[in-house]
Amino acid sequence: MDKREQRKKLSFTNTQSIFDVLFWTALAIILGLVASFIFLPLLGVNPFYAVSVMFSETFSSTFNMGNILIKTAPLILTGLAFAFTYKANLYNIGAQGQFYAGCICASTVSLSLGGKMPGFVVILFSLIAAVLGGAIIGLIIGFLKAKFNANEFLISMMSTYVIQYVMQLLLRTLLQESKHEYLKTDYLDKSTWLPKILPGTSVSLGIVFSVLTAIIAWYILYRTSMGYRIRVTGLNQDAARMSGIAPRRQYMIAFAISGAMAGLAGLVEVNGMQHMLLTGFDTQIGSYGIGIAILANANPLAVIPAALLFGFLQVGGTALGHASDAPASVIDLLQGFVMLFVLMSFFFRRKIELDRLKKKKVQEGGEVA
Repeated sequence: MDKREQRKKLSFTNTQSIFDVLFWTALAIILGLVASFIFLPLLGVNPFYAVSVMFSETFSSTFNMGNILIKTAPLILTGLAFAFTYKANLYNIGAQGQFYAGCICASTVSLSLGGKMPGFVVILFSLIAAVLGGAIIGLIIGFLKAKFNANEFLISMMSTYVIQYVMQLLLRTLLQESKHEYLKTDYLDKSTWLPKILPGTSVSLGIVFSVLTAIIAWYILYRTSMGYRIRVTGLNQDAARMSGIAPRRQYMIAFAISGAMAGLAGLVEVNGMQHMLLTGFDTQIGSYGIGIAILANANPLAVIPAALLFGFLQVGGTALGHASDAPASVIDLLQGFVMLFVLMSFFFRRKIELDRLKKKKVQEGGEVA
């Protein structure tokens, strides 16, 4: 077989693989939504009425459509946080805590410097602080994994509770609002708010930061030597070590970058939407990020449409709750069924790939294991 035929065969194989991923993912999303709507009557909601309300209310105005982008912006970043470490065969379950670390750092800088320096300078410093805050938490997790071979799943998960309690302590002491009545900070100075980019909506520059971060993450993973080392480590740690790659270093790098992206989500939420830091907000953003990364097959660019879907389900689910007697958990029902079917699609796709590989070996005269 000459080189031209080899390239043609490889191109066909890659195209077929991409088609399989898109087909199975799309099918899983459709089946997940259908299954969730079938269960809506158990909550006393007509499924046809639910579909009508979700689409009519969500797309009834520019403001409502803008809410999808507002929900999507931090979801992209927490989805990227899980997807990036997954490429190194690591599991960052603590994006929620790294998100809170970014919130703490961004709000602290904005409250300290707001009104004393030009707004864009304060936003820049807040961005750097949020990214560093999340990166430091991620680096600590990566270090523990690299140094002691600790279970990163448990460490990252437990770190969320630690940071949560630290945030509550700060909201009771150093960061508490001036009247000392509520567990929240004062409002950030308006000069430190992220600029709005779409007229008639509350969509801020945060969505631009999120999309750019997804593009940068893809570029790092697939167009740089650092990303290559991370992916090789994830595919085969022993092979990576024998080829001169230090897996432990890749653990720390992957977790630091992952934490930085989750920390940036803190800036997007605090300076772009909440304009204050308060206790008990966005408690599911980390777990949603895991679902988004799985739905996107851990591809940074695919995280963007996956996060848009979750953003639509959140806004549509909220609209359905306001227009009917459906409980707030209807949002979790919709997203849960989508994720269930996506996970099932991974199983079937893997089985089909293995069967295809066995047939190929038989055709080439090889032995089937």
